[in-house]
Amino acid sequence: MALRRRLASGDTGIFGALVEPCIELGGRLWSSPNMYRLRHASVFIPGLLSVFLSLRELFAQADGVPTHSEPPQDEIIVTATALEEEPFEVPYSTQSLNGGKLVNQKASRSLPDALREVPGVMVQKTSNGQASPFLRGFTGFRTLLLIDGIRLNNAVVRDGPNQYWGTVDLLTAESLEVVKGPSSVLYGSDAIGGTVNVITQSQDPSPGDAIGSWFGDVFWSRRLYYRFGSGEQSHVARAESSVAADGKLGLVGGVSYKDIGDLIGGKHTGVLHRTGYDELDGDVKAIWRVAPDTDLVFAYQRVTQEDVPRTHSTVFSRSFRGTAVGTDLVRELDQSRRLGYVQLRKRNLADWLSRVSISLSHHEQDEEEVRVQSNSRRTVQGFDDGVTGASAQLESPSPLGTFTYGVEYYHDNVDSHQRVLNPDGSLLSRSPRGPVADEARYDLLGAYAQDSVEVVKDRFEVILGGRYNFVHAAASEVDPNPSDATRFGKLSEDYEAVVGSLRGLVHATTDWNLFGGVSQGFRAPNLSDLTRFDVARSGEQETPAPSLDPEKYVTFEGGTKLRNEDWRFEAYAAYHYTFIQDMIVRFPTGNTVNGLPEVTKANVGDGFVHGVDLGLSWSFYKGLAVFGSFAWLEGEADTFVGASQRRKPLSRIQPATSLIGLRWDSKSRKYFVEGTALVADAQDRLSPDDTRDTQRIPPGGTPGYTAYTLRLGAEVVRGMKVFAAVENVTDHDYRVHGSGQNEPGTNVILGADWRF
Repeated sequence: MALRRRLASGDTGIFGALVEPCIELGGRLWSSPNMYRLRHASVFIPGLLSVFLSLRELFAQADGVPTHSEPPQDEIIVTATALEEEPFEVPYSTQSLNGGKLVNQKASRSLPDALREVPGVMVQKTSNGQASPFLRGFTGFRTLLLIDGIRLNNAVVRDGPNQYWGTVDLLTAESLEVVKGPSSVLYGSDAIGGTVNVITQSQDPSPGDAIGSWFGDVFWSRRLYYRFGSGEQSHVARAESSVAADGKLGLVGGVSYKDIGDLIGGKHTGVLHRTGYDELDGDVKAIWRVAPDTDLVFAYQRVTQEDVPRTHSTVFSRSFRGTAVGTDLVRELDQSRRLGYVQLRKRNLADWLSRVSISLSHHEQDEEEVRVQSNSRRTVQGFDDGVTGASAQLESPSPLGTFTYGVEYYHDNVDSHQRVLNPDGSLLSRSPRGPVADEARYDLLGAYAQDSVEVVKDRFEVILGGRYNFVHAAASEVDPNPSDATRFGKLSEDYEAVVGSLRGLVHATTDWNLFGGVSQGFRAPNLSDLTRFDVARSGEQETPAPSLDPEKYVTFEGGTKLRNEDWRFEAYAAYHYTFIQDMIVRFPTGNTVNGLPEVTKANVGDGFVHGVDLGLSWSFYKGLAVFGSFAWLEGEADTFVGASQRRKPLSRIQPATSLIGLRWDSKSRKYFVEGTALVADAQDRLSPDDTRDTQRIPPGGTPGYTAYTLRLGAEVVRGMKVFAAVENVTDHDYRVHGSGQNEPGTNVILGADWRF
């Protein structure tokens, strides 16, 4: 905005218009509380360094060999372009996270927790079991979660922070692939802020030298995992077994149990009652190698969570820096998710067809919430959503490069319910529908094509793609109360869109790439947008809005990636700018429904979001590595303030956030020690929704914080890894912006991961 004003006024030259805002921004950042915390955190690093050096000598003696750094191992990522490529070679901002390291080095407890150190990602927690990552300013149904390429997003995923990412068991993940920015060409609706693909672990039919036992041609491996967290009062355990037979069959299955207790906050908070819950998960995955280049994959997974509380809206919540305490006596959620799929993966079918992947899936999500209000009246509501999906993706050589194309289809079938009980348990009323419309259907169809073209051999690559989207939404029971004056008829709406993407990668040198491009994003209104009737945020009543249109986005991104194996150095930087058109925005109507202020939705949210992501890692001396990242975001969109439209900040924009860390690894990689400081600035740029969200966001905004973490681990014998961590070393009271509860105080984590 400042740049446009300078150019429009003509009071400065082009050079001044470009440079002056940069100088001004730099000065603000340097003098900001975030930079003060970053400079303060730097005092932490020399102290850690002395501890690391002492531990390094101790571990080196046990290791029996001199310590030194090894060059980073090559990683493969497929989610960004649908091609198997190294992250360094794709024209996107991407990260590939190893699932094993996330649970036995980072000591992450859940899928959202595993993303908290990714630049440009903020993990909001309504509660311990309801965490939602924000990717480049977007969350909920504006971020897309895939499991082995199958959509977890369905027609009932809500706006804003929600609980669905927490229904994926992190202990089953082999890797997480994070692609930031729109991916609508390959993945369709919802892929706006970013896409995360959880690739689940599998047993190779030909295990090689994997840890386990051989009985003739049969290989058998077992795994036991346990993690204890003192600040969460949590116990996480998993038992797993895998079998490989004769190079033809690989099978892995396991059961995970999670007992999450009442969270213990920082030194001034203490125990946060009614914040715990239980979870039981089970999974099985089989690979049948029909031929050397053909795999048939079968998988089934189930996650069940019981009594997950939304404590912030209850009388058991604790005020933080002036937040309001809730009035509900109980607000708890039971949910389960079941996914079964079969996939055919075949390579080298013909000269013109190098790869094909066909998938059939069925995904069930059940949810039931119990809410007891201050008058002891009990509301029980929920829904069941069954999603049947089918997709085919093909890869062929083209005259110009590699041609990837495919089609996918998902069909949702939704039933919902609601009943209200008197304090004595007798039935007061029964609604014809629940939080979303009953007897509802949602069809999502997409066809896409993408060509990866090497314009200049070994120098310049372009990826050009396009997608056609068709969506049909229908529901019979939309009206939550047919007896009142407001009428909602049956729903039947169709939406269409064509989106495109153009990305380029320049190999400036063997160690230096430049990338950039433009990508369109598209999100069709889902059943939650169109028909939701439910309590939102801090006690608002959201009502249906059946006449919405699709949201549209255009993102420009440019960046650079560096890596040097001799120096053991990696770095990247990216700037992104997204134009927002017709975003669906909630706003108050001024009316009251069920004693609560009414909010509804409209396509008024034109605006923008832009920001910077930076990251680096440098193994500078004999096993010692320094790493860090920085992310800054700013965004605004139109919304209603009273009867007029005004440009306001986007809701829950991530504050400027920095991560700095120091790590030591032994030569054999059997021992490591790591320390980090996560620094978040205060966030006082609030949207009208943020200002009304008084139970989660303090008056005037969320304070900044610095959180220190120390981690260490060892492979005591082959296959057995033990790990420990101390999170929030200083026992600080802090809250991630937009969250419904504080983070734990000092959290001592102990655990072991044993494969045998």
